[in-house]
Amino acid sequence: MIVKKDLPACPVATTVGLIGNKWKLLILRDVLGGAKRFGELHKSLEGISQKVLTDNLRSMEEDGLLTRTVFPEVPPRVEYSLSRLGDSMRPIIKNMEEWGLKYKELAAKATQE
Repeated sequence: MIVKKDLPACPVATTVGLIGNKWKLLILRDVLGGAKRFGELHKSLEGISQKVLTDNLRSMEEDGLLTRTVFPEVPPRVEYSLSRLGDSMRPIIKNMEEWGLKYKELAAKATQE
């Protein structure tokens, strides 16, 4: 987790630093519906490499947004889910979804005129 002294003074910059790339936002979107395995996330995130997905999952876990649960099975099963802190992002992602839908409607109307 980033320590307070390392955070930018601007709260918007803090948020952007934590979720400011498209993959992190899409990972959050996917785990909003419940825990996901690595393979499920990889399939749903078209165009992401395994390395980039791994790096983003590790970063989000370090920042306290995700929890990683390893099940003692053979083969091992790992699931990623929102932490309490990550779940607090739910309204932000929901607002982004609503805004995106409205934007698509407006763009569709603009092309019809």
